[in-house]
Amino acid sequence: MTAPRRYITTTIPYVNARPHLGFALELVQADTLARHHRRRGERVRLLSGTDDNSLKNVLAAEAAGVDVQSFVDRNADAFAALRGPLALSFDDFIRTSSDPRHRVGVERLWRRCAASGDLYRKEYEGLYCVGCEQFYTPDELVDGRCGEHGTEPQLVAEENWFFRLSRYADRLHRLISSGDLRIEPAARRNEVLALVERGLHDFSVSRSHSRARGWGIPVPDDPSQVVYVWWDALGNYVTSLGYGTGDSTYDRWWEAGERRVHLVGKGVVRFHAVYWPAMLLSAGLPLPTDILVHDYLTVDGRKISKSAGTTVDPAALAATHGTDAVRWWLLRDVPRIGDADFTPDRLTTRADADFAGGLGNLVHRIVTMVHRFRGGIVPASAPIHSGELALVDICRQVPGLVDAALADFDFRRALHAVWEIVEEANRCIDATRPWELAREERKGDGEAARQLDIVLGTLVTACRVLADELSPFVPDAAARIAGQLTPDEGLLPAAQPLFPRLREDAQPVRAGVSST
Repeated sequence: MTAPRRYITTTIPYVNARPHLGFALELVQADTLARHHRRRGERVRLLSGTDDNSLKNVLAAEAAGVDVQSFVDRNADAFAALRGPLALSFDDFIRTSSDPRHRVGVERLWRRCAASGDLYRKEYEGLYCVGCEQFYTPDELVDGRCGEHGTEPQLVAEENWFFRLSRYADRLHRLISSGDLRIEPAARRNEVLALVERGLHDFSVSRSHSRARGWGIPVPDDPSQVVYVWWDALGNYVTSLGYGTGDSTYDRWWEAGERRVHLVGKGVVRFHAVYWPAMLLSAGLPLPTDILVHDYLTVDGRKISKSAGTTVDPAALAATHGTDAVRWWLLRDVPRIGDADFTPDRLTTRADADFAGGLGNLVHRIVTMVHRFRGGIVPASAPIHSGELALVDICRQVPGLVDAALADFDFRRALHAVWEIVEEANRCIDATRPWELAREERKGDGEAARQLDIVLGTLVTACRVLADELSPFVPDAAARIAGQLTPDEGLLPAAQPLFPRLREDAQPVRAGVSST
């Protein structure tokens, strides 16, 4: 049986500034899903990239006194460079201003929608938020300001091309209601359905060449206009696959792929769950199958944002606290629903408690016991009945629990399931007291020797399961755990501290075993 294909994408951020931790959340979530499904035997393609063709980028370049291309190149490079600090495994990275695949695909998509009769030109006046790159009606504003950026939108009047979004309201409602276009969590799906039910209006899909400062992709056959940045950016999900070029990659991953999964922040749900599916319907192309929506990271209750000045550099954070600690906090502490407030202290506290005090302490205790009681050789015990040690049942259940949690886009629940192995392993040690079994064994008790073999073998196996299940979430930490449990010439490596404490004043957690 052929393994299914799963195409996973992040949004592509504006490059008006360097990356911040809010986008790192989405990158790490997408990477974790990709790694998880690869481990489960699926064929996975993970895409990220940058949105270069934005007026925001032009204005930021002008403010910096740098030409636009040089400005976006520099910042886009910083986004691509997050691969190392965040341990990312994306298969492709697209830049909309310079990737030769992109423009031809955007032009192809435009012409397909035009051929469907869904593009027309008209004069328009409206309130435009440059931060969102979006027109708003007065009733969508909060005290006359953009709810996302807190700024007053500009009054813009010009002639643009428009897309007949209103034509697709009924079809979108049916697709979303039926789950054919799956939006998670359910609260976000309900928000989109309510938006569609209020009525969809055609929207502008071009900007005048002069207002765009000449930056962007010209509208096919109309050089006086530039393709609207959101039309341009949304197209990256297919242009990166070679759509419009005849590349078979597009057919393999979009037309024939079983799952087409977009990870997006809650502020751009409208574009991904309404505009983009309507564009694809117009062009006669398959829709995404899943739109997975995360909420925001905040600092002191304010959204982490480049434009708002509330930024946290993820590369610098990983340099000072470690990749494992950053990924762990993003996946372990950020809820499925609701914003999460970030502080370095919260990250440090979580890493010290779970890595040094939890995982590291557990593995150190077990390896120390294997060396002390079995000379470093992991016992090859007989098959263990599920009723003999509860830890065995926990290890058998965890993969299914992780699968179910990640299918629901719930990383915290998935890690809670994995952490059950840590907690049950510690309970197993406390309940079986291997040092007492070893003492009885030295007195000639054969049953104690058998039980000690079973306990030590089960504990090592459980930690190997733990490393395996953790590998999509914290691949570097999982590799260190696995290395500590991999024999060299038949012997486990000597027990070593796997995770240093980040807080110097933290009290060490006792490792090792009882001497009684």
